[in-house]
This record gives sequence, C-alpha cells and structure tokens, in this order.
Amino acid sequence: MAVYDLEEQDKLDDLKAWWQRWGNLVTAVVVAVALVVVGVQGWRWWTARQAEEASALFNGLAQAVRANDLPKAKDATAQLEDRFPRTGYAPRGALVLAKLLYDSGDSAGARAQLQWAIDRADEIELKEIARYRIAGLLLDDKQYDEALRVLDAKHGEPFAGLYADLRGDALAAAGRTEDARGAYQVALAKFDSKSQYRNFVQVKLDALGGAPVGGGSSAIAIPTPPAAGMAAPAQPPAAKQ
Repeated sequence: MAVYDLEEQDKLDDLKAWWQRWGNLVTAVVVAVALVVVGVQGWRWWTARQAEEASALFNGLAQAVRANDLPKAKDATAQLEDRFPRTGYAPRGALVLAKLLYDSGDSAGARAQLQWAIDRADEIELKEIARYRIAGLLLDDKQYDEALRVLDAKHGEPFAGLYADLRGDALAAAGRTEDARGAYQVALAKFDSKSQYRNFVQVKLDALGGAPVGGGSSAIAIPTPPAAGMAAPAQPPAAKQ
C-alpha cells in the first residue's frame, strides 16, 4: 500500500509540475478556442439579422415603388445604404430608386444612386448594370464623351452586346457615323441571332447605311431600349450562414 501511495504521489507531483509549466498556455488556448466559437456563432446571428432587416426594408421600398411614393422610396433606400451597406439589398435598392428618380425627372438623383451602387456593390453584375445605366443618362444629357468613357470600363461577356449597342448610340449622336457602325456590328455579333433586341440594333445600323451582320453567339436576356432600360434588379440570395 505504501508503494502504491508513493507512485500516486509521484504522478500527482508530475502533474503539478506539468501544470505549473503549461497550465497558463493550456488555459489561454481553451479560452481562445471558446472565443472563436462564440465569435463565429455571433457573426452568423448578426449577419442573418442584418439580412432579415435589410430584406424588410427592401420589401418596403418595392411597395413604395408600386405606389409611386417617392418620399417613402427615398427613406427606405437611405436606411438600406446607411444601416446595411454591405448587404446585397443596398445596391439593389439604389438601382430601384434610380429608376424611380429617373421616371420622376430627377436625372441627377438617379445618377447619384447608380454611382453609389458602383462604388459599394460587391457583385460585379450590379456594377456593370449601374455603369450601363449611367452611360444612358449621360447620353440623354448629350455628354457623349463621358458616356463613352463609362462604356470603356471592363465588363463581362454577357453585357458585351448591350455595351456595344449603347456605344453605337453615343457615337452616332456625336456624329461619328463610321465608328457607330462598327459598334453596332460588334453588338450584332454578340447578340443571339434569334434575339429581338438584335433586330432593334439592326434597324439602327441600317439607318447608318450598314450591311446586315451574321448571327452571334452570346445569348443574354433581352432588355428594353436604353431610354427605358432601368428595370429593377432581382432580390439578392439569402445570406450565407
């Protein structure tokens, strides 16, 4: 029994020595892991809560747009941009409000909202939509060189036809007929041969004396002409947990 007690005492002494050497480190690691777990769970909860509140505001914005209530639409968008700028709802709200402002005759206000979307959106597609619409506003204001500069920005292949078509409009309006023909021909090559929008571009090319161009290969959604092409974007997907 005495030998057993001595062995147990040796083990206890070894454990005490080990703890004196490593105890603080072990405690720190355990606390750090616990903080990480709590932090991750807290971040997920906060992100979900942000998305939920932003979604409610976006729905309120949509209702205001349907009612053509510009003050309420402005208020909802301002809250989205101020409180939830990092959610997918905020830049979409900016695009929606830009359309309403454009329809109400406030071109400058529409441009400011589109620029906000360009500056703050995380999704490349939203930035490209906003740039396209800004270029259309600049064209309306006869700022042709500025519109062309905006259209020169890098954009994805799905937008190539739209950008080229609007570039042709700006060039034609600026009196650069030959360059406009080239832009329209690029647009025709990018649109699917069955696209109704392609027929719209062909009419403009024919008006400039351009010959028909063969079918393209890049099929995209068919928008309305640039003057009215400010439809609301879809809601963002649910927040990732």
